[in-house]
Amino acid sequence: MKLEAVGIQEKSVELSRLNDVMKENGLVLAGQWDYERVTYDRKFEFKNEVYYLRVQGYAVEGDVGSRHAMIQLLTPLLGKHYYPHGVEYGEGEKFPKSLIEQCDNLLNNVMKEIDALQ
Repeated sequence: MKLEAVGIQEKSVELSRLNDVMKENGLVLAGQWDYERVTYDRKFEFKNEVYYLRVQGYAVEGDVGSRHAMIQLLTPLLGKHYYPHGVEYGEGEKFPKSLIEQCDNLLNNVMKEIDALQ
């Protein structure tokens, strides 16, 4: 499910600052990057189901590996994990309303923090 309402996909931010904001909001970069892209995930467990909020971005300037890049964020995704196959982000998935609200609130907080940096 795409979470477009927040508008985070319209933001560009310097990588080291973005890493700080995401970490403060529980979004983990881990090893999910290459020299052009980053992926932040947050795991949610809700009524014995596992969901992931994913925020991706790509370098519009600089190099992710050097830790000095300007990252253009993409539309966040909410997906449901199916063992052992992985996470499905399709529009046909059903998500609890309270989970969607929690993700929207988290993304709004990320937006406010990014706006405060600029």
